[in-house]
Amino acid sequence: MPAPMHEGPLDCAWLLADPGAQPAQSDVRIELAGDRIRSIVPLADEAGTGGPRLLALPALANAHDHARTFRSATLGAFGQPLEGWLPFLGVVPGMDPYLCAATSFARSVRHGVANLMVHYTRVQGGMAYVDEAEAVARAARDVGVRIGFAIAMRDRHGIAYCDDATVLAALRPGIRDAVAGRLAVKPVAPAQQLALVDEVARMVEEGGHGEHVTVQYGPTAVQWCSTPLLEAIAQASADTGRPVHMHLLETRYQRDWADANHPGGIVRFLDDIGLLTPRLTLAHCSWARPEDLALIAERGATIAVNTSSNLGLKSGIAPVPEMLKHGCRVAMGLDGMAFDEDDDALREMRLAYSLHRGWGYDTMMTREELWAFASRNGPRSVRGGLASGGRIAPGTAADLVLLDWDALDDDALFADTDPLDLLLARANGSHIAKVLVGGRVVVDAGRVQGIDEPALRAELLARMRSALAAGHAGATSWRDTVRALADDLGPFYRRGQMMGGGCC
Repeated sequence: MPAPMHEGPLDCAWLLADPGAQPAQSDVRIELAGDRIRSIVPLADEAGTGGPRLLALPALANAHDHARTFRSATLGAFGQPLEGWLPFLGVVPGMDPYLCAATSFARSVRHGVANLMVHYTRVQGGMAYVDEAEAVARAARDVGVRIGFAIAMRDRHGIAYCDDATVLAALRPGIRDAVAGRLAVKPVAPAQQLALVDEVARMVEEGGHGEHVTVQYGPTAVQWCSTPLLEAIAQASADTGRPVHMHLLETRYQRDWADANHPGGIVRFLDDIGLLTPRLTLAHCSWARPEDLALIAERGATIAVNTSSNLGLKSGIAPVPEMLKHGCRVAMGLDGMAFDEDDDALREMRLAYSLHRGWGYDTMMTREELWAFASRNGPRSVRGGLASGGRIAPGTAADLVLLDWDALDDDALFADTDPLDLLLARANGSHIAKVLVGGRVVVDAGRVQGIDEPALRAELLARMRSALAAGHAGATSWRDTVRALADDLGPFYRRGQMMGGGCC
């Protein structure tokens, strides 16, 4: 069932209505009218609930994620670069998609996220795709989060960044058949892939999920999508107005591939086929060059930067100051790989700021730019069009994160300490008292209100452990094969790099 609507005023010790752009306001009352902010007025001396003092700020957005439940280290993938890490995502069997999505979404909203991008690259299986998508939509409704649902689309290069036969020949013979059977790409015609997106969109509309689900095209990346598929997506997006979400230039090996296969520039290629528009969000761009960023900015596309993911997968540090200098719209993504594997968006925001704000007396990312990154730009990637967020003002959506001010400011000495300073110095998910999305109390006292998260998580773990135990027989498990594959891919990619791109 959907979370309940909030009733009564919100009395706050502090309000950060537009962090970085407006100073903090002390002692205010926020009144709601349904899913909107009705008014913000000074709090009378005699008012107040007697409960914990609160710090109110706009809800955060996660502009790139995949709705994965099981975390990287749990799967045995910690320390792998992206190319060796990806196969580990399939070492566990598919599970009930509602359980997987609901537990993943719950972790996000508990950490302050109201708008969440879901690039659905891991299909659980066991049912028709549209039925699985409907289960994900129900999970979003019940948890109370708005999602962008991008159907993953690809038709080439299932194992690496070249044809499957080439990379299979570079692997040890004992694992080739298993890897080919699991990972070699099975192309699906562009028209068939586009038809699936239309089918999911009809389900969302007819099922009444449109309020909290926005269907999108999700090409996985240029290296995994043929030119005819990308051209078909570009045309379909132009015809329907539907957003597009895809990865770009995440690792240096992808940069090598792009330079070898698109010598005129991979971003220029996207522009030439009509894909580089304001409807497009590009995840990562960690290895984008100034000329790439200038064109992305000119065309109005969004870049979703995934700071912790790039660190955890050894992909690099995105050139965020350069992006901002060129005028790119930059949004925060967690990519299911937050620094502590907990989807803590507050900590992710602080980490990104620490890396990109500048060194010494130089400022390369202002606090206003930080808040656009963490809250204001993401809703557009998730919901498409001119979706807005990141501000608390009369008439705006009642998307709020309320922190326990006494817990955050537990060593107070001076009355003039800026609440934004404390937020950026130490805030994390443990300080969150409530989360409101569209006026609904989706989190209260650390608990998700629309579902029984602990019970669903326990059920999911029990099912997974049972499935793993039942399938343990056999001399060589798929997990062992994946470990061997990861070992063999290292020399393969290093050799490709030394060849200036080569086949991969």
